[in-house]
Amino acid sequence: MVSADKIVQEPLRPSVVQMSATPMGSERMEMRKRQMSVQQESAAGETAPSQQDQQDQQDQPGQPGQANPRGSNACCFCWCCCCSCSWNEDRDERNRKASYDVKEGTSDCEDCPMPTLEEVHSWGQSFDKLMCCPAGRNSFRQFLRTEFSEENMLFWLACEEFSKDANKTPVEERARAIYEDYISILSPKEVSLDSRVRETINRNIQEPNLQTFEDAQVQIYTLMQRDSYPRYMNSSAYKNLLNTLSEQSPES
Repeated sequence: MVSADKIVQEPLRPSVVQMSATPMGSERMEMRKRQMSVQQESAAGETAPSQQDQQDQQDQPGQPGQANPRGSNACCFCWCCCCSCSWNEDRDERNRKASYDVKEGTSDCEDCPMPTLEEVHSWGQSFDKLMCCPAGRNSFRQFLRTEFSEENMLFWLACEEFSKDANKTPVEERARAIYEDYISILSPKEVSLDSRVRETINRNIQEPNLQTFEDAQVQIYTLMQRDSYPRYMNSSAYKNLLNTLSEQSPES
């Protein structure tokens, strides 16, 4: 009987091993599940603040200036860019208003008589004829003011006076005044020059002469001729002046 019991009990030993191995596999699976669960919870914890920040921003649309310190880097980047763009736009607007205020304070026109119908017609023939006529410069300058580019005409006139008025005021003083008014990047009336011309002026301004602004004057003259002059010829300002003089011509 004893030997029979042994024979009966001997086959049961492998099942014990199998039963002990099964819990070990289950424990490993449980450990993996716990690790995956911890990773998912940590990932959810990282994304939760940004979602909460978005919800806070949606709930408080009337407080755009308050930044949530828990915002993600993307939100901070967008916020910084938006503020930077807004600040640049405000700065450009301030410069434009300042420039316009300066222009409004200057004298409107050169002293000249009313142009004749023939003169006004000649302005349409070439830009040179327009600029050679004081009345033409006055009318063109008023048009440039509406386009916020009157500084081009002011700079050209300043250069004309600078090159012709050699004895009344020291050259250094007048050159410095033109530089600060129209060349300096800090001026609200800064004109648009290419880097080559600007660098040349920056080198020569230490010892200026009557030719210091020649290249810049030519460049601005060309800019007005190519850019602003065609628009002026098609503007209501020029057409109205032409019509007014045409109506007055038979009476005179």
